[in-house]
Amino acid sequence: MHMINIRQILIGLSVLFFGILVYIVDRPFDQTYFLYKSFLNLSLHNSLPNLFGNYGNYLPSFIHVYSFIIITASFFPPQKKGYLLISVCWFGVDIFFELGQKFKSLFSAMVPDWFSFVPFLEVSKNYFLAGTFDFNDLAAISFGALLGYFTLLITTKGMKHET
Repeated sequence: MHMINIRQILIGLSVLFFGILVYIVDRPFDQTYFLYKSFLNLSLHNSLPNLFGNYGNYLPSFIHVYSFIIITASFFPPQKKGYLLISVCWFGVDIFFELGQKFKSLFSAMVPDWFSFVPFLEVSKNYFLAGTFDFNDLAAISFGALLGYFTLLITTKGMKHET
């Protein structure tokens, strides 16, 4: 029986929560889904200095792919091929969404109408239409996926790897 890798979950969640700071401190309240949908005003935008500077523009792209790779892999046996597959899949998901911001009309047309009635999914079309494509986000996603894969290898060092 496979044991969940707690070290990986803790790393993934820690990095994910660090990424939330970017949205709380550096992003406008009305442009952050979990802030404007919450009952509490958690936004510190314009209350504190911009903590992340220019990196705050690209850090979420890195953090999303990195932390989701680590968290997903923590539930699976330590296999290099499996880790590679998880990393490539999350890389693909994030690249898909970034490219959707470049080809707005094409990608927004793929969003089914019924998404508008489902919490979290109701903003999908607007994500593509209002989002901004950036090559730096592609670089951040690529670096996050690569670092995520190597983090998986490091955090299972000493464990029996299957190929």
